[in-house]
Amino acid sequence: MAMRPVKKKNHSEILKEGGKVWNQWRFQNPEQVPDLRRADLGGMDLCNADLGKADLSEANLQETDLSGANLHKADLNGANLKGVNLVGADLSEACLNGADLSEADLGKADLRRTCLSKVNLRGTKLIEANLSNTDLDEVELRGQNLRRTKLIGANLSEANLSNTDLREADLHGADLSDANLTGADLQKSNLSKANLNWTRLREANLSGADLSEAYLKRADLRKANLSRANLVDANLNRANLRGTDLRGADLGNANLAGADLREANLGKTCLRGARLQGAKLNETDLSDADFTGVDLSEADLRGSKS
Repeated sequence: MAMRPVKKKNHSEILKEGGKVWNQWRFQNPEQVPDLRRADLGGMDLCNADLGKADLSEANLQETDLSGANLHKADLNGANLKGVNLVGADLSEACLNGADLSEADLGKADLRRTCLSKVNLRGTKLIEANLSNTDLDEVELRGQNLRRTKLIGANLSEANLSNTDLREADLHGADLSDANLTGADLQKSNLSKANLNWTRLREANLSGADLSEAYLKRADLRKANLSRANLVDANLNRANLRGTDLRGADLGNANLAGADLREANLGKTCLRGARLQGAKLNETDLSDADFTGVDLSEADLRGSKS
């Protein structure tokens, strides 16, 4: 009597047997690229699962535990990742275009060079995640907790980061041009060499932040707190700094040509070698400021206090 052939399991069926079985299968079949397109994996325990380079496009992973999982170069375009646990997961170079990551926990996850353009990150936890060189163009991050997050070289152009907690975040060389950072908390953050041209930073807290060599052309910094900030060699050409707190800040060699500094507090500020041609300093507090080597001939100092 002929034996009936054993039906070959598809990748989804193997994965549903658990992470341990799955990882063993991947070890034994390293040449196979997992095809998990549109798979329903919601609510599963896939902690530490090896899903590197897997095709998970449009898959349902809602409420799934993927903590510590390997998702390096995985295709997660259009996937449902709502409420997923991705703490400590490796998502480097993964594609998540159009994915839903709302309410997900990405704490300490590796998201370097990941594409997150136009992704839903509402309520997502990103504390201490590594988002260096990640594409976050036009992403909604309003009110998020991004404290100590690494965003080195990230693309955040036109992103909404209003009222976001970015304390001690590393944004060195990031593109934040035309982004909305109104009311954001950026205390002690690293924004050196960042692109902040045309960025809205009204009432933002940048106390103690490193903005050395940053580009802030025409940035809106009205009533922002820049006390003790490092702005050495920063470009603040035509920036709006009206009512800004710059006490104790270092603006050495900064370009403030055409900047609006009316009613700002520059008490004990270092302005050595700074450019202030055409700057407005009306009603500005200049007490104990260091203007060594500064040309104030074209600046408007009416009503300023020294």
